[in-house]
Amino acid sequence: MHTYIATVDGKEYRVEILDDGRVSINGQVFEVDFQPIGDQPLYSLLVSGRSYEATIAFVEDAWEVLLQGVLYRVQVEDERMRRLRAQAGEKTVSHKRVRIKAPMPGLVVDVKVETGQEVDKGQVLLLLESMKMQNEIRAPRAGQVVGVYVEAGQSIEQGKVLVELQ
Repeated sequence: MHTYIATVDGKEYRVEILDDGRVSINGQVFEVDFQPIGDQPLYSLLVSGRSYEATIAFVEDAWEVLLQGVLYRVQVEDERMRRLRAQAGEKTVSHKRVRIKAPMPGLVVDVKVETGQEVDKGQVLLLLESMKMQNEIRAPRAGQVVGVYVEAGQSIEQGKVLVELQ
């Protein structure tokens, strides 16, 4: 069983993956089925017999979920890692290095920053083309670029470190 904390509009939800097809959200159990539709970031979601379509994409440091015409920004954190950070007394990570990873496989179209450059929170670091759409990869916080690990024209896999900030 995996447990996560999902934060939506400042409200936290405890999400437990019970087994294949069942999840618990704040103690309430739901039967779920979640399948991609085609080659777009569109998904079919069946929750306790009700059908939904959702568009889901990782943007900056959170998931953006478009469901029934409403855009939700969802931050997901592994409960175990959160507890370990709290025990270690980690209150902020703004002074630590941040590795910005590819949220999906794709082609690097343009790199907008270079090592040593200061960037602002939300500033575009690079453009990544995936599924025929260009995605802006933005800085999750202000800082200095300490590493750029890709170049324009390069194909990359999901999870590859693109840029590192300090």
